[in-house]
Amino acid sequence: MIERGRVVETEAYLGGEDKASHSAGGKCTERNTAMFMKPGTIYVYPIYGIYLCMNVSSQGEGAAVLLRALEPLHGLPLMRQLRTARRREGARPLKDKELCNGPSKLCQALDIPRCFDRRDLASEPEVWLERDPQIGSQEPDLKEVVSASRIGIASHGEWATKPLRFYLRGHHCVSVFSWKCRAPPFKAKTACLMFGIFSFFPSH
Repeated sequence: MIERGRVVETEAYLGGEDKASHSAGGKCTERNTAMFMKPGTIYVYPIYGIYLCMNVSSQGEGAAVLLRALEPLHGLPLMRQLRTARRREGARPLKDKELCNGPSKLCQALDIPRCFDRRDLASEPEVWLERDPQIGSQEPDLKEVVSASRIGIASHGEWATKPLRFYLRGHHCVSVFSWKCRAPPFKAKTACLMFGIFSFFPSH
């Protein structure tokens, strides 16, 4: 079964200059190699030893875009099954908007494996990103992309407040809303262009 979701929230990491990036200082390691590969390379890494996050390398040395939230479009029963399997017994049922409203949640819902690290999003047959035909005149209230500070990087000084998180204004699947949101800075245009339909053929 194919799983599909509309990208509604991302974060940009700008490479060596970005103190909050895994590639800060321009250092390429075994872990972050995908960030230094050609734009469109998938970067999957573990957090807290048990969860995964997925990025896509972008234009610029060591730059990447973190996928923060999706709007589930297809394969919701499987997404719910995969998410529920990682929750404690007796937990309340998840709403549709909660299936992919966080970077690790969407990796769980799509069953993204660690081995997807360094694969090419442009040629990989199991996963791809395509233009979203719905972000346009049909949804005028959702087409506006706004920016705000990134999540979970408070210890990185001035970089913690830079408006490098992007989301569709008013979308119910965004993980965190900010009253300080603004128009996106031109420098982070690549992260805005990541808004599209993400599709994946899970191994189930």
